[in-house]
Amino acid sequence: MGLFFTRTLIFLASSAVGLIVADLLLKGFTIEWGKWWGFVLCVLIFTVLQSLLAPWITSMATRYAPALLGGIGIISTFVALLIVVLLPIGGLRITDALGWILGPVVVWIITALCTVVLPLLLIKREVREAAALKAAAKKR
Repeated sequence: MGLFFTRTLIFLASSAVGLIVADLLLKGFTIEWGKWWGFVLCVLIFTVLQSLLAPWITSMATRYAPALLGGIGIISTFVALLIVVLLPIGGLRITDALGWILGPVVVWIITALCTVVLPLLLIKREVREAAALKAAAKKR
């Protein structure tokens, strides 16, 4: 599997898992499962926004508010969620203050954990597959 493809899958999966965990934990953070296509679009758009917003917000914070640098991940997650919720695609609603305050934190924590754990799982699988191919080649 190509490195770009693997990283893209990891980012998409971590975004989906983060949003689903927030949906399960927070009452005001709701995935509209009846509009599954909207959720898929939310995941895609959220992932792209996260990739674009984090470096941009980092540069803005470096220039204008260096004290914010430690919270860039949470800030970019909040902005990405705000944009996704405001888009008329359905799939995700955040309806109360607790959802808006804790939602970005939960999504950020889960996506951060997934981007560490998922590569380890994928690497293990690829190592096993490579070892199996090597063993099969030696038998010939």
